[in-house]
Amino acid sequence: MSLDEIELCNYFEIMEKSRLFNSEEQRVLEEIILNRRDVRGNHFLDKPIEDDVLEKILMAGLNAPSVGFSQPWEFVVIKDKDIRNKIKKSFETESAKAAELFEDEKQKEYIKLKLEGITESPLNIAVYYVPKKGPVLGQTSMPDMGRFSVTCAIQNMWLMSRALNVGMGWVSILDPKEVAKVINAPDSHELIGYLCFGYTDMFYEKPELEILKWDERKYKDDVVFYEKYQ
Repeated sequence: MSLDEIELCNYFEIMEKSRLFNSEEQRVLEEIILNRRDVRGNHFLDKPIEDDVLEKILMAGLNAPSVGFSQPWEFVVIKDKDIRNKIKKSFETESAKAAELFEDEKQKEYIKLKLEGITESPLNIAVYYVPKKGPVLGQTSMPDMGRFSVTCAIQNMWLMSRALNVGMGWVSILDPKEVAKVINAPDSHELIGYLCFGYTDMFYEKPELEILKWDERKYKDDVVFYEKYQ
C-alpha cells in the first residue's frame, strides 16, 4: 500500500469517528447561546472559581478555530488583587475620558452604568494576539484574520463559562499600553480582550443594556441580506 493510500485510509477512519450531535444537544447549545450575558461587577459573588472550571474555560479558548491553524493567542490568568487594582485604575481613567464623548442624557446614563468587574470578580484573563513571523495561510489578503481568530477563542470561553454557570464580562474601556505595563506583556503582543470571570447572583433574562434601553435590538430582517445588498 502506497503512502497516499495509507493517508487516505487514515482520513476516512477519522471521518467515520466524527461526532454527530442529537436534537437535544443542539437545543442545549441554542439555550447557552441565547442566555449568554455580559456580567458586570455588581453581580459577581465573592466565591473563587475552581481549578477544574478554569481549565474547562481555557480548554474552550484553546480549541477555537484559527486561520491557517495559527492559534495566535496567549492567555494571562490574573488572580492577584494588586494587579487587578492597577488594571482598575486604567479603566477609571479611560472611562472618565469616554464619558466626555457622550452628551446630555446619554452622558448621565453612561456615568450610572457599571461597566466592569475587575476587582469584584475573583479571576481576570487578559487575552493577547501574538502575530506570527512570515505569511500565514488564510491571512495574506485579510491581515486581521489573526485577531478575529483570537476573538473566536474569547467567544468559546464565554459560551463555556455560561454552560458552567460562571459569569463573564468583557472590559474594553482600558488602555492596552497600561495593561501591558502592569502584566509585563511583550511589545509584539496585542491585547484583544480583558475578561472578568466569577459566579454571579443572577443572569439577566435579556442583555442588561437592552433592558436599560441604551440601544435597540437588531432583528434578522434588519441585518440579513440574500445574494447581495439591495
